[in-house]
Amino acid sequence: MYGWSYAAIAALAWSLAPLLAFGFAGDAIARNCEKLPLLARFALPALLGTPYALVAGASAGGRWLMLYFSLPVLVAVLLWRARQTDPQQHGNWRDLAILLILGLAVDLRWLESAWPAHLAFIGKLVLLDSGLYGFLVIRQLTNVGFDLRVNKNDLGTALRELLFYAPIALTLGLALGFLHLHATLPRPGTAALTAAITFFLIALPEEIYFRGWIQNLLGRRMGRMNSLLVTSTIFGLSHFNKRSAIFNWRYVLLATIAGFFYGRAWQRGHGVAASAITHASVDTIWSLWLR
Repeated sequence: MYGWSYAAIAALAWSLAPLLAFGFAGDAIARNCEKLPLLARFALPALLGTPYALVAGASAGGRWLMLYFSLPVLVAVLLWRARQTDPQQHGNWRDLAILLILGLAVDLRWLESAWPAHLAFIGKLVLLDSGLYGFLVIRQLTNVGFDLRVNKNDLGTALRELLFYAPIALTLGLALGFLHLHATLPRPGTAALTAAITFFLIALPEEIYFRGWIQNLLGRRMGRMNSLLVTSTIFGLSHFNKRSAIFNWRYVLLATIAGFFYGRAWQRGHGVAASAITHASVDTIWSLWLR
């Protein structure tokens, strides 16, 4: 694989490890970290910046190193203050600040220039890991529902919401010229690899961010339906610059509708697993047969 040195592979493994660890043992990690001295809890997330140091090596820029090692610590400190000032977890300006920083950094590609183009997604994983540590360990935000131990309820909920959304997406997408049917079928191995990459690198991070964090916090202030509608709209608008140099209103519209069904899956499946499966299924079908 061109461009995949041992250091790059190690960086990918390092960035995926916290995601998987929180997905399978998040509660245990939070409990054990809570036993550490406060300064240790603040310092620990600096290790999340290690993937950048591994990829950049001797050519690492000082400002990028400082950013990737200090940003996770800043997230932890701000969310500690949020925990102290908002123990009821209604959400305050510190939660909003962290969500804006993490979300805009990804959506507007603020930090991608620090990485080789084919490894920029690792930088997004580092930001996700920082948020996971901050919200789950430090903030101890409840009802995120990030659990990768998928059960029958997750699968049933995910499939139901996919079946609800599919006819809407097909009808509207084809009518708008956003979707285009493919004449050939992909190989099974290609389809499986696409589905796995889509789940772990696209659907899961986005569902943690939009449903586990944003919709979760908004729901405490405006209720289930209003938080679902607002989060779906935010999710749709986050796609304004995808596949277009200008405002891609077709993508925004379809993503907003999709976000409604992803949000329903998160609510009814009581977790990110269900919404991520629906999300990954939609994106995989689109990528393989309709793009």
